[in-house]
Amino acid sequence: MNDQSEHPATELTFGVTGLHCASCVARLEKALLAHPAVSTAVVNLAASSGFVRFDPAQMDKDALFQLVRETGYTPVNEEQVEEAEQDELRQQRRWFLFSLVLSLPIMATMTLHHLREIGWLNLILATVVQFSAGLAFYRGAWSALRNGSSNMDLLVALGTTAAWGYSVAAFFGLLGSSHDVFFETSAWLITFIRLGKYLEARARGKAGEALKKLARLQADRARLVTADGEQEIPASLVRVGDLVVVRPGETIPVDGEVVEGRSSADEAMITGESLPVPKQPGDSVTGATLNQNGRLVVRATRTGETTLLSQIIRMVRDAQGDKAPIQRFADAVSAWFVPAVVLLALAVFAVWLLLFKVPFVTAFTFGIAVVVIACPCAMGLATPTAIMVGSGVALSRGILVKKGSALETIARLQVMLLDKTGTITAGTPVVTDLVPLPGVDRGQLLFCLATAEHASTHPLAQAAVAAAAAEGIAPAAADDIHESEGHGISCRHDGRRLLAGNRRLMEREGVRCAAIDETAEQLASGGKSLIYVAADTTLLGIVAVADTVKPTSIGAIADLKRLGIRTVMVTGDHAAVAAAVAAQTGVDDFEAQVLPGRKLELVKEQQERGLVTAMTGDGINDAPALAAADVGIAIGGGTDVARETGDIVLIRDDLQDVVRAVTIGRATLAKVKQNLFWALIYNLIGIPVAAGLFSSWGIVLKAEYAGLAMACSSISVVLNSLLLKRVTNRL
Repeated sequence: MNDQSEHPATELTFGVTGLHCASCVARLEKALLAHPAVSTAVVNLAASSGFVRFDPAQMDKDALFQLVRETGYTPVNEEQVEEAEQDELRQQRRWFLFSLVLSLPIMATMTLHHLREIGWLNLILATVVQFSAGLAFYRGAWSALRNGSSNMDLLVALGTTAAWGYSVAAFFGLLGSSHDVFFETSAWLITFIRLGKYLEARARGKAGEALKKLARLQADRARLVTADGEQEIPASLVRVGDLVVVRPGETIPVDGEVVEGRSSADEAMITGESLPVPKQPGDSVTGATLNQNGRLVVRATRTGETTLLSQIIRMVRDAQGDKAPIQRFADAVSAWFVPAVVLLALAVFAVWLLLFKVPFVTAFTFGIAVVVIACPCAMGLATPTAIMVGSGVALSRGILVKKGSALETIARLQVMLLDKTGTITAGTPVVTDLVPLPGVDRGQLLFCLATAEHASTHPLAQAAVAAAAAEGIAPAAADDIHESEGHGISCRHDGRRLLAGNRRLMEREGVRCAAIDETAEQLASGGKSLIYVAADTTLLGIVAVADTVKPTSIGAIADLKRLGIRTVMVTGDHAAVAAAVAAQTGVDDFEAQVLPGRKLELVKEQQERGLVTAMTGDGINDAPALAAADVGIAIGGGTDVARETGDIVLIRDDLQDVVRAVTIGRATLAKVKQNLFWALIYNLIGIPVAAGLFSSWGIVLKAEYAGLAMACSSISVVLNSLLLKRVTNRL
């Protein structure tokens, strides 16, 4: 592969039609990776999509699409995927109905083949079905052979051609007058396979329903504010900085900021939160959410492909195209499966004919049945359909799975490292305790505190002002303001000198604090920061400020422990604060005064012990640890999803969504294992039956019914994956 350092790799996601089984996936990936410009190629059978990373200096999109066509498949632009899926569904339905109409007369007259007129009718009908509805299998088989591989089409083409060809030869007496014909076998085999492909396409469409619903939420039109008034235009024409009007009941067309009006927005499709969110000037709004009850004027901040919804759609598609580790097993099996089946079918035919001396037609029927029933379709669909449904369920709860493999990894999770600030706690300090001295009322303490602190930008000062405002107390004007780094602030108001800061400030200014030392020590031992408030040299009281634990964090950590996951809190905060939060939340262990580099070391230490490790953090200062963890979970990434490092992004600031992600991951992995089990057990049982091993007990499988069984196996795998939606009841 050539050096690509001067030309950054281009990534392209596109649709692919014509994929039938895991062998198709392996063949297309192999052909793409054989090109020197391609560094990554991932093809997804369930989503009928491809993802390629390539060097734009050596290849462009047209050349890439031509390579896909030469391999025997049809590439489709990403925005046309849904239309292509609908076209394929309609085409599969038409071919099924066509072959069904022509096959019914053959089946009805199958006992009258000896009548020459009926024989000719059935010959014509079977031939039309073979080379019209069955022509696609010949094309696929030839394309596979030309590229030095094999696929499901080869098995179907071999089975149907053998049945049809034998019947034609027998009909014209080339095999002697005693040989029966079975035109119904080839015709019904094609009919049943066409039925299976149609039902499979329908079921696969339902598997990707969540993403399609999300894509349909995007607004088509926008009401632009111009010098001449409001003008309705296509939403795609809105540019950053434009003002758009959104009336009650309308979909917000872009990401933006409210500049006028008050309302509430239904953001359930983005966050999974059912309650409407109030909106007023200065608040951000997200495109595709619903404005409920007020007129809003919104300034566009993101449009088109940069909106949050577009980012989510792109990431979910990438996740559904990503291969979970367990899928490597299916890919490895499918690589040799088809050639092995052909050899097995020849062996079955030879053993019955030469060893057991059965009639030629009996041995021939057993061989055809083996070819038809043994198809790797179900195995190829086992993993991607489950991941597609699982990621859709997660998306409906505001959990964005950026890598499909993360669903399998999180299911095996053993250790969860949790950042404290902004993950377990709210991330912003708030006043938790007010302790006025005797003779000082609560309002007086808050007033003096807010008056002293309102000029400061320190987080503790802002928390103090916010606490006063919450009780309707506004700070008064002050002068002679002096802020001392590491101590606090002083000012003059109404002839008095007000002080707000730590104990060192009080001691420096000659304020006695002994009367409140015991209370102060108790609050400090709980990991709270203290603000002493004084007027001149008289202490008025103390205020405790802390970054409080989120309401859902304690329950979430308890749930993780119940799931058998060890929880470790990591924080850059002091040991006393960390110990207080750890005791309150019940984490198994904690480490304090940790720098971002140390968080990365902690992840690697857990991994070196052989433990599957996740890191949950805010996605910024935790980025190295998120990237190194087996699963990186970025919490509260709703506004900057594209920049998050995590494999999973929790759009809401709710640690309980981590528990939900683990639950969905475990349910998804269970479905994958079930699918692979049924796909394998189907072949382990079906092939011996088709090969005639139980024929002495009267148990045989005609080739056309083998084709129906093959179709049903693929459908059952997809339908089993769809049952994943029931996990929503447990979230």
